[in-house]
Amino acid sequence: MIRHWTDIPAPVLELLKTGTVIPAHPLALGEGAQIDQVRQRALTRYYLDAGAGGLAVGVHTTQFEIRDHGLYAPVLDACARAAADWSDRPRVMIAGLVGRTEQAVTEARIARDLGYHAGLMSLAALKGASLDEMIAHCAAVAQEIPLFGFYLQPAVGGVPLPFEFWKRFAAIDNVIGVKMAPFNRYDTLNVLRGVAAARAEDRIALYTGNDDHIVADLLTPFTILRDDERVTLPIRGGLLGHWSVWTRSAVELHARCRAAAEAGTIPAELLALDAEVTDCNAALFDVANGFQGAIAGCHEVLRRQGLLTHTRCLSDHETLGPGQAQEITRVTRQHSHLTDDAFVADNLERWLA
Repeated sequence: MIRHWTDIPAPVLELLKTGTVIPAHPLALGEGAQIDQVRQRALTRYYLDAGAGGLAVGVHTTQFEIRDHGLYAPVLDACARAAADWSDRPRVMIAGLVGRTEQAVTEARIARDLGYHAGLMSLAALKGASLDEMIAHCAAVAQEIPLFGFYLQPAVGGVPLPFEFWKRFAAIDNVIGVKMAPFNRYDTLNVLRGVAAARAEDRIALYTGNDDHIVADLLTPFTILRDDERVTLPIRGGLLGHWSVWTRSAVELHARCRAAAEAGTIPAELLALDAEVTDCNAALFDVANGFQGAIAGCHEVLRRQGLLTHTRCLSDHETLGPGQAQEITRVTRQHSHLTDDAFVADNLERWLA
C-alpha cells in the first residue's frame, strides 16, 4: 500500500521521472449509468499495448460525474484490474481526486487501497478559497497518497493558481508531479517558477496537460533563474485527454520529442508537428464551441475505431458540438500520420475478447 512516494516501486518511480505517456482514461458507458465492462477493459488493453506508461483514471476525461453515480471506486477498480491482468510492465497508476477535503481524502484512500500510485489533485471545488486554505487541503490529502498537482484550465472548471500557490504546493514533501493544463503559457511558467523556487525539481516530475501545445512543451528547455543560478526544468511526459485517442501515435511522438530534447537539436519537422497536433486538438476538444464536446470528441474517435459504441456521457451537456464531427473527419484525413486507426483495427478483436 502506497502512502508516501518512497513506497512507490523503483521501476514505476523511474518511469515517472524519466517521462512517459499517460492517457486520461475515458469511461465506457453501457446502459443507463452502468460501466460497459467489456469496452472499459478493451480501452485499458489498448493503452497498454500502444505503449502508454501509465493510466489516469477518475479524471476530467473519465467524467467527474462518475462520483454522482457511485462509479468512482468501480471505474478505478475495473481499470486497475484490467491493467494488472493484461501486462506486467511497470506502469504509473494515477487517480483523480476532487471535492472538498473530506471527499478528496476519502477518494485518496480508495485509490490507495486499489493500488494507485498517486492522486491527481483537482482544486475546482475550492473556488473562492484562500491560498492558505488550498495549501492546507492539499497537505491533508498528501497524508494519504502521493500527489500530482493539477492546473485545470478555467474553461472546464479550473481555478487560477498563482506562483505563490505552486511554490508552497511544491514544498509539500509528498508531491511527486504536476500536470500543467491551464492552456495558458503565462500560467504554465508560474508552475515552473514555483517548482524551482521550492527547490523541488529533483522530486517533482513535470507533465504537460496543455493539449493545445503538447509538442512545444515536450521540446522546450524551460530555464528559470533562481537566485544567481539558472535551472532548467524539462517537461518529460504528458498526462493528457488528447492522448486517450491515437495513443500509439502519441507514444511514437513522445519518444521523438524526448530524443530531440535530450540531443539539444530540434528538427523543423517536429516544430511543424506542434501546430498539426494542436489543429487535431481543436477538433477533439471542440474549441469552436467553447470546449462543449471536449469529452464527446474523444469518444467519437474511439467510436469510429470500434473501441466504443457511442459518444454518450453521464451529463446531458457533454455532447458533440455543432460541426465537431465534421472537424474530426477533417483532421483525421489531413493529419492521418497522427492517427493509429490501422493499429487499432489489427488488435480490436483481441482487446474485446
